Amino acid sequence: SYWPYGVETLIATAQANGVKLAFLPGDDKPDPDLFSASTLSEEACLKLWSYLIEGGPENARAFLVYCNHLLGLCEEPADPAPLLKAGLWYPGAGITSLERVKRNWREGAPVAAICFYRALVQSGGLQPIEALVEALAQRGMNALPIFVSSLKDDVSVETVRGLFANAAPAVVMNTTGFAVSSPTGKHAGTALDETGAPVLQIILSGGSQEAWAASSQGLSSRDLAMNVALPEVDGRVLARAVAFKNASRFDERVEANIVRHEAEPTRIAFAADLATNWASLRAAPASERKVAIILANYPNRDGRLGNGVGLDTPAGTVNVLNAMRDAGYRTGEFPSAGDSLIRFLSEGPTNAGNDGRVIREVISLNQYKDFFAKLPVQIQNQVVHKWGEPERDPYFLAGHDGFALPLARFGNVVCGIQPARGYNIDPVETYHSPDLVPPHGYFAFYAWLRGAFSAHAIVHMGKHGNLEWLPGKALALSQHCFPEAVLGPMPHLYPFIVNDPGEGSQAKRRTSAVIIDHLTPPLTRAESYGPLRDLEALVDEYYEASGNDPRRLVLLKKQILELIGDIGLDQDAGIVEGDGENEKLEKLDGYLCELKEMQIRDGLHIFGQAPEGRLLTDLAVSLVRVPRGAGVGGDASLHRAIAVDLLAAAFDPLDCDMAKAWEGQRPDVLARLLDGPWRTQGDTIERIELLAAELVAGRAVCSPDWTNVSAVLERTNEEILPSITVCGTREIDALLTGLDGRFVEPGPSGAPSRGRTDV
Repeated sequence: SYWPYGVETLIATAQANGVKLAFLPGDDKPDPDLFSASTLSEEACLKLWSYLIEGGPENARAFLVYCNHLLGLCEEPADPAPLLKAGLWYPGAGITSLERVKRNWREGAPVAAICFYRALVQSGGLQPIEALVEALAQRGMNALPIFVSSLKDDVSVETVRGLFANAAPAVVMNTTGFAVSSPTGKHAGTALDETGAPVLQIILSGGSQEAWAASSQGLSSRDLAMNVALPEVDGRVLARAVAFKNASRFDERVEANIVRHEAEPTRIAFAADLATNWASLRAAPASERKVAIILANYPNRDGRLGNGVGLDTPAGTVNVLNAMRDAGYRTGEFPSAGDSLIRFLSEGPTNAGNDGRVIREVISLNQYKDFFAKLPVQIQNQVVHKWGEPERDPYFLAGHDGFALPLARFGNVVCGIQPARGYNIDPVETYHSPDLVPPHGYFAFYAWLRGAFSAHAIVHMGKHGNLEWLPGKALALSQHCFPEAVLGPMPHLYPFIVNDPGEGSQAKRRTSAVIIDHLTPPLTRAESYGPLRDLEALVDEYYEASGNDPRRLVLLKKQILELIGDIGLDQDAGIVEGDGENEKLEKLDGYLCELKEMQIRDGLHIFGQAPEGRLLTDLAVSLVRVPRGAGVGGDASLHRAIAVDLLAAAFDPLDCDMAKAWEGQRPDVLARLLDGPWRTQGDTIERIELLAAELVAGRAVCSPDWTNVSAVLERTNEEILPSITVCGTREIDALLTGLDGRFVEPGPSGAPSRGRTDV
């Protein structure tokens, strides 16, 4: 199985020329068949293989010395030195003890654990780890470099736990890939996050630095899967790619490039800064923490201040402020309701302008220029080329010698309106232009938060702002990427609607955001309103008349078709030129039924607040309307269960022709729910929907004979309803956990109304 022709040829050549030949397996299992094919003894082959399998510089040297010994050129070296499966390594000390590592520490400084693969010790490729240790020390952090075989290896896990028990980290910097948890299950916890420290994902890229620098994507597909997407499952916060595989030199003796991971200094610095800032956030008492809460504003009108997809952002912000005050933050006086918060903010500068507005916060021109001068020259040049000098920005006020900022301070918390990217200045640009660089006023906003205000953390409330869409790489950003230039190494939390993980990934991967998922808005039946209700009544009247009053049909048909044209419903209903009048009526009837049964949003979700009353019932019904999991028993569709138990017909309420005549049973429990006609399958579905709501709300009693319905209701009452009612508390708790500088437990994402009640 090892290429017989090649092996036989090598053996013959070695024997003919008196060459000592050893065949060694390339994995961690000895192979007697290979050893027996060698011209050396099995003992010698096993020893050579052991040097290589243990790895590390000392064993590599001993391997070469032993080769010389076999040639009779020197004494036999020591036996292979076993390399621990997991342990501590420190620059200048090698594999060492915690006591020895602590000799390099500063008394009382926060600990940053660095987790990396044992393979780096085996290969001697530790330069990136050494660079991280040095960068952390320069920032007053105590580095705890831990090597592991795998985070799924029992010895490695217990080693990490033991070290953390004696040196609890404030932050963890993880360079290992993949995930410990299952993407489809509940987060099981990992050894890295058990202490509650946030875990930063630090990437040692498999690509070259040259390829990374030239790439708009940032990383290869392999790196993306191994080092980004899967680690996200474990709740790791993506920092940066800090090292790349480069050909460090060409070795003449082996006639090959020596390829190794080499640290990129600016990326090492960013990762160390981010770790330090998370540790500082955790160390600061709540009463001293400074937090910025930023509300989105698109389009750039005051009528859209604080807009978030599916989220009542202003009301949610007030809930957050209340929770922060109760948790010990100094919040000062702040508006008591969402509407008053927006009125207060709109009194100051907004993206609609600053003329006649109350100027509450200003960053001086000198402060801004100091900040701007520290940005990479490439960033500076792009901004000046597009927007000119800072004084030309519309938010620069000569009378204040600085920039007017759309911010309001409440104690140690500031609330603000995120500045526009410049579309309000240059209308020619389109909102989604990927190359439009932000203007000076945008930079000034974040410069004040990072500098004069000295924020410990920034919260962007709701999907979505524009920071994560600024020009630059898709991930593994460089110093020349605008999201990094604007935000810097700032702890970043982002309440985001749970049903859009794709756009949430932008924020995670480009701004190191911790996503705090929030519930979708309550869902309810669309039903019929206004002209649609009138139209539905006419259609019902038409079909009733067709059975007992044919003389009225002509008039009703005329009224229906005229109303369709008046409200422009013909195209929506699929009516095309050439359809006969009866065909038009059939299409219209089916369309009205489908429209009425559509699930639509009923208001907006308020962060930190679970739906109650009718909204809770409607949301729960929308969740159990479709099958979940295996789709049987308690996970079956409630609507299908009602159809099976009450109608005794092969009828699927989730997949039927709504306009088709109903020919099945009409049990009293369904009939009395509506006074209107029961003509079509759509009418049947409407009654099933109403009964489902009554059952979930507890206003109707489930008959003992309804075995299928009973199973779904039991699951609904024991699991689904309680899960919804705790969402508000969990949202606030998760945000406060992140603001404490602690690990936020990850979870699944997706649309709960599409069978994802695990979300």
